[in-house]
Amino acid sequence: MADFRFLHAADLHLDTPFEGVARGAPAIAQSLRDASLVAFDRLVDRAIAEGVAFVLFAGDVYDGPERGLRAQLRFRRGLERLSEAGIASFIVHGNHDPLEQGWSAVRSWPPGVHVFGAAEVERRPVIRDGERIAVVHGRSFGKRAERTNLARTFRRTEEAAFHVGLLHANVGALPGHDDYAPCSLEDLRAARLDYWALGHVHTRQILLTGETWAVYPGNLQGRSFKPSELGSKGASLVHVRGNRVERVDHVPLAPVRFEEITVDVSGCSDLAAVERARVAGVEALEGSGVEGWVIAAELRGETELHPELASRAEDLRTSLEDATAGSTPWVHWARLTVRSSLPVDREALRERQDLLGCVLRRLDALRRDPVAREAFLARVDRRLASLTGWKEISAADDLALLDDVENDAIDKLL
Repeated sequence: MADFRFLHAADLHLDTPFEGVARGAPAIAQSLRDASLVAFDRLVDRAIAEGVAFVLFAGDVYDGPERGLRAQLRFRRGLERLSEAGIASFIVHGNHDPLEQGWSAVRSWPPGVHVFGAAEVERRPVIRDGERIAVVHGRSFGKRAERTNLARTFRRTEEAAFHVGLLHANVGALPGHDDYAPCSLEDLRAARLDYWALGHVHTRQILLTGETWAVYPGNLQGRSFKPSELGSKGASLVHVRGNRVERVDHVPLAPVRFEEITVDVSGCSDLAAVERARVAGVEALEGSGVEGWVIAAELRGETELHPELASRAEDLRTSLEDATAGSTPWVHWARLTVRSSLPVDREALRERQDLLGCVLRRLDALRRDPVAREAFLARVDRRLASLTGWKEISAADDLALLDDVENDAIDKLL
């Protein structure tokens, strides 16, 4: 039984667009346009440097069925480099790049590359030094909206080797992602494979360990401020010893990171101090191989500067662009949200017999009663962006929303 390593990547979305980001900054816009391709090149570099036995691509290699020419040719060149290094590549297609839809510029693949079909599960051995070290089981999406439980079509075969399942799927109806190829953890265990190389969910997570491992490596390059797109992005490096997973390491590969930072402005004496605090917040960020940060900043705290912050938010964002211009890594301040408030005696305000006091007491009642709170939020909808600039929220953010409503009420009615 050989010891070896392999790389597991998913959701590359090569040459993905970043609509609306850095519109006024052409150089940054180009860096964003190239980011997914650079991340893929880094993946190939890392695979060769590590001497891995093979690389797995668990769907959504491309961002859409149209599969741009630039993305397809870059992907093929990378696979050719892997092939020349003696590293096999295995690919399944997902909902963004279904096998039977879209145009393909590539008619043939380098030696050692296998693209799994959609009709049934296919199996391919991995041979190293004359020994079969692994068997890769895979099945692609034929169409975008694949609603079949494909995991139930996988079964371990009798070959003495490390068995891998390669699949794009939503396991356990994970929220925030379309329920394509839905399956359960029990479905994965029932196949008796050693490792499930999953794609579709952009948040890095390990679902199963032990006899069967199931891993989402997350996407290769973040694309927005959605929670699943934030933080370090890359691939999973899997260490195999004695036909068992020894450990799984996250390998950061994304050149651009999307991050949200919160800045406490309660101790700031003027707007210059606010600017220094926000720049310091970015300087505290750490990221291996990061070439650029795309930042959404939120200002919190009680301060007499609140009226100025609220009325000059866009000017402040522009000043931050100036303050960090030319920095390495580069910084783009995509969004600045003011959540600060005036320093006031809130308990005294609650006792007032006027509209403000009534609103604050009603908000307190909603905080204490989750049923009433849910009914209230259902009436006002959960999207208040067009009215106040608030972002879309989830149920977990209910109390935070009420805090924002309270601050807004004090700001407007005091």
